[in-house]
Amino acid sequence: MHEFPTVAEQLDLLEKGASEIIRRSDLAERLEESRKTSLSLRVKAGFDPTAPDLHLGHTVLMRKLRHFQQLGHQVIFLVGDFTSLIGDPTGRNVTRKPLTREEIDENARSYQEQVFRILDRERTEVRFNSEWLDKLGFEGTIRLAAHFTVSQMLERDDFHKRYDSEQPIGLHEFLYPVMQGYDSVALKCDVELGGTDQKFNLLCGRELQRHYGQKPQIVLMTPILEGLDGVQKMSKSLGNAIGIQEPPGEMYGKLMSISDELMWKYWVYLTDRTSSGVESMRAEVGRGELHPMEAKKQLARAIVGDFHSAEEAARADENWARMFQQKSASEDLEEVAVAYADLVGQSGAPGALAVRLPRLLVALGLASSGAEASRKIAEGAVKLDGATASNALIALDRLPARMVVRLGKRARVAVIS
Repeated sequence: MHEFPTVAEQLDLLEKGASEIIRRSDLAERLEESRKTSLSLRVKAGFDPTAPDLHLGHTVLMRKLRHFQQLGHQVIFLVGDFTSLIGDPTGRNVTRKPLTREEIDENARSYQEQVFRILDRERTEVRFNSEWLDKLGFEGTIRLAAHFTVSQMLERDDFHKRYDSEQPIGLHEFLYPVMQGYDSVALKCDVELGGTDQKFNLLCGRELQRHYGQKPQIVLMTPILEGLDGVQKMSKSLGNAIGIQEPPGEMYGKLMSISDELMWKYWVYLTDRTSSGVESMRAEVGRGELHPMEAKKQLARAIVGDFHSAEEAARADENWARMFQQKSASEDLEEVAVAYADLVGQSGAPGALAVRLPRLLVALGLASSGAEASRKIAEGAVKLDGATASNALIALDRLPARMVVRLGKRARVAVIS
C-alpha cells in the first residue's frame, strides 16, 4: 500500500512545464481516486529509437515520467520498436525513411542505457510495442483501422498541410497514430505524456480506449524545448543541443552559455524543482537578492549532477570558474576600485548587498551615462563574469566583491568595497 501526497502537492509538481492537460479536472479526480485506493496510476511515454543518442530536449518527457515516479505512480517507458518501422510522420513534410530492424534494436539498447540516468531502474516498467503490435496480424490491423476515417486523419495538421501542398502521404503513415493509440489500450494507461506536436496521436489513444471499454487516458503535453540559441528546437543537426552523455565539463559550460531568459525554461523543464520553487527563485533574482549567474550555476550543477554525479558537477563548477578567472588574468584587464556607497540601489530586501549595474558601468568608464548603460543592458551587451546581465540590480554575496564586467569588446575588473 502506498501513501500518496495530497492532490494539490502532486499537481504542483506534475503541472510544472505542462502546456496542456486533457483534462486537468480528470487528472485531479484520478489522483484523488488513487489516494483513496492506494493504487498507483499507470503512466506511459513512448519513444521511438530513431537515433542512438539522446539530448536534453528528449529528457523533458522522461523527467515528467520521473515526477510521476517520485510521487509513487507506476511509470512505463515504452520503446516504439514496432512503430519505428513505420516512422513517426509528426512535423515532417516528407515520408520518413523506415529504419531496419537491426538499427532499431541497436538504438533501443542505447536508449535503455541512457534513460536510467533519469528514471529509477527498479521502479520502471520497460515495454516494447512489438509485444502486442506483432500479434495483431493483418485482420487485427484492419479492424483497428476501421475505428478511424480518412477525413479524421486529414484533420491532423501535418497531414493536412502535406495534402494541400500535394506532398505525398504514404498509406502506412496513417497507421502510425492508430498504432500509438493502441499502445494505450494494450497497457491500460491512465495517463500518457507527449510533446505538443503529438496531440493528435495522444487523442487517438483516448478514442481507442473508449472503443475498448476503458476509461480514456489523461493526456499531459509538454512544449518543445529550445536549444542553446533560444530560438530553434534543440537538435544535434542544428548544433544547439546538449547530449546527456557529454562529459560534465562540456555540459556545464554549454548550460552557462544560455541566456538568462532561457535559463528559467530550463529550470522548469529540466529539473525537479516545483513550479512554486522556480517562481520563488525568479522573484529573488528580480529583487536583486540572487544574482542571475548564481541561479544559472545552480541550474548547471543540478543538471550535470543528474546525469553524472554531485561530485562531478562540483568539479565542473570549480573548473568553469577557474577558466574564467584565468581568461580575465590572461587579458591583463585593468582593475578599477569602486566605492560600494556610490553604487547602492534599493534591493527590496533589508540588509541585502546590491548595486546598480548602470552606475557600475559608468564608474568603470564602460558607458558614458546611465541611460546608455541601461540601453546596453537591455540589448544584452553586458556580461558579468562571462554571463549576460539582464537585470539593472545585481546582488553581491560579500564585500569586497570582485567581478569581470564586459561591454562589447571592452572589459574591466571591478573591485567593489
